[in-house]
This record gives sequence, structure tokens and C-alpha cells, in this order.
Amino acid sequence: MLGNFTYHNPTKLYFGKGALQNLKEELPRYGKNVLLVYGGGSIRKNGIYDEVTAILHACGKNVAEDAGVMPNPTTEKLYEGTMLARRHSADLILAVGGGSVCDYAKALSVSVHCTEDPWKKYYLDGEEPTCEIVPVGCVLTMVGTGSEMNGGAVLTNPAQKLKIGHVFGSEVMPRFSILDPTYTYTVPKRQMVAGIYDAFNHIMEQYFSGTDDNVSDELSEALMKSLVKNSYAALADPTDYEARSNIMWAATWALNTLIAAGKTTDWEVHMLGQAVGAYTDATHGMTLSAVSLAYYRYILPYGVKKFRRFAVEVWHAADEGTDEEVAEAGLRAMEKWMRDLGLSMDLGSLGVKEEMLEGIADATLVMDGGYKVLGRGDILAILKSSL
Repeated sequence: MLGNFTYHNPTKLYFGKGALQNLKEELPRYGKNVLLVYGGGSIRKNGIYDEVTAILHACGKNVAEDAGVMPNPTTEKLYEGTMLARRHSADLILAVGGGSVCDYAKALSVSVHCTEDPWKKYYLDGEEPTCEIVPVGCVLTMVGTGSEMNGGAVLTNPAQKLKIGHVFGSEVMPRFSILDPTYTYTVPKRQMVAGIYDAFNHIMEQYFSGTDDNVSDELSEALMKSLVKNSYAALADPTDYEARSNIMWAATWALNTLIAAGKTTDWEVHMLGQAVGAYTDATHGMTLSAVSLAYYRYILPYGVKKFRRFAVEVWHAADEGTDEEVAEAGLRAMEKWMRDLGLSMDLGSLGVKEEMLEGIADATLVMDGGYKVLGRGDILAILKSSL
């Protein structure tokens, strides 16, 4: 049954080849001072940096740069960026990069004018911003997180060994995002497949929830099938524009709040993966793939009819046999696809040792929107099975 909901997503998207030219239309809406946020320097090598800065300067913007955003943005980096944005009196934060850069930009947007510790206020205490929010725009160069069209911002505190996401409201969502699929051509294969699985798992987190059988589930099934089909095409030819554009578009719809409408949603795989990431600094999509099958096999008995539907509708499993038999056939088909992509299939491949499991279990947040609310013993059993 579909629950009551309010849906609002204010992000304006510019999609397709040459979409960056639309930045010229957006920039006049904001003040003179732009903080340009990006990662380790790949945008300098592939020419995107030159394209973006040429437009910024042509539009008369005063630009400061906040470079070096890491794949798992840290509290230390946030504090550093906050001071830079304050000194620059930033009117717009322009994120150029993948999901981590977009996440960081949103965390920064609610921290610049915050008089409290943003880590404590937003991430530990779960509060909402009460200060002025600096607007964010995104130029996406890697797909997976959906951060270009949602209010999520994940941050890691290495000292506390915590990796926590805060989903802010629509006022923190990017004002605009620019999506040119050709910008994803040069992403290394490992990062490409990690992003594809991140997007796929976003859909699963919303599909396998305590509220089932509504239009959101039918949309989810179509998105999952599209990602599987186009992932094989992108593996065969990373410059296949149709495949890369379909993946980029599906990843955006996977987490722009649409398919979550009216559902409780699960997110326990993400909580497990983020706890692993806090201990290992491993690639986010790979932490998800490493724990997914163990988690889904663990909760399958509590949502077996939905797992049967998943097997038949997404993986085209034969609709014959018991619920358990058909459901397991679906998970086997998913496992084959994951191995074909070259994803990490166990925690050991990410550097996790058995002696780390207790700490990872302690760092795993427990969600209540899925088929089973996990206890600490359940979490440890899943982690051990993933090892």
C-alpha cells in the first residue's frame, strides 16, 4: 500500500553532450564570488577544469578553489573548506566531480554560516540547518550516488571511525546540475562499476522495504533492468554514449527521492557499507557489493515474496518452485552479474580483518524501514558471512 507523502525536488537538470554551456545561463543568478570545489585533479587532466573556469571567468566571477576533496570526505576537510568559503564570502559553491565532491559541497553549504560544530549538529545530533545556506551547483563527472539531485551528504570522521550520511531537505539540494555523459568516459573501470552498483543498490534499498506493491516498485524494476543491460554495454565499450547516458540518467532517478515516495525504505546495506568504509576508506560502491549478498540472504525469509518478484521481474528467473527457490535463483543471477562487473564480493578484499568486525558492528547504524530490524548479533553474523 502506498503511504501518504509530499514530493518536492527543486533541482534543475541540464543533460546531454555540451550541457556545460548551460552554466552561462545559471551563473548570473548568483553573486560574484564562486567557490570551485573538486577532487584529486582528474578534471585538470581531462580538460573539464579548463572548460569550467573559462566559463566562470567569462561571466566575471571571482573564483576561489577548494581542491583535494577525497573519495570519502572527512570532517577535517569540511572544517578547512568552511574557513576558505568564509574568507571568500562565497555566493555559490560549484562542485565539479563525482558524488563525493557533490556530497561535500552540500555539507559545506550548511556549514559556512553555522555557528556550531557541523559534525555534531548535523551528523551526530541529526539536526537541520537553521543558518543561511550557500547555494550549490554541480557539474557531474562520475555517476552512482545520485547526489546531483538529492539532499544527501555523507561525511567521515576518521578519529571517531564513523561514516554518517545526513539527508537534508530540499533547500540544500543543488539548485542546478549539469550532466554530460561524455564526461564519464575517462572514469577508470573500477570506479565505473562501483558507481553502477551504488546506483543499483540505492534502488534495492527502496524496493526491499516494509511497504510493497505500488507504482514505485514498478519504476524500480525498470530502472534495475536498465542498469544491468547498460552496464554490460559500457563494459564492452566505455565510450558507448547510449549506454553511458542511460546509466547516468538511471543513477539520478535511483536516488532523487521519487521512488522512495510512500515507502519506508531500508538502507541497512548502506549502513553496513559505510561502517566498513569508516574503518578501511574503501570505495563506497565496493563496500556495498561486499556485504549485499550476505545481507539479502539473511533477510530473505522475512520478505520472501518480494524476493521472488525481484527474481522474476528483474532477473527473468523461471516462476516455478517454492518462494525460497525462486528467490534464491534471483540472488544467484544478481551474484553472477556482480562478478561479471568485477565488484568486490567479500570484505577481505577490502582489507577487513576478523578482529575489526566488532568495531564495524558498533559503527553500524540500525535502520527500521526494512523487513527485519537487525540486532548486534545479526550484524556480526552478516559481517562474518561477508568476510
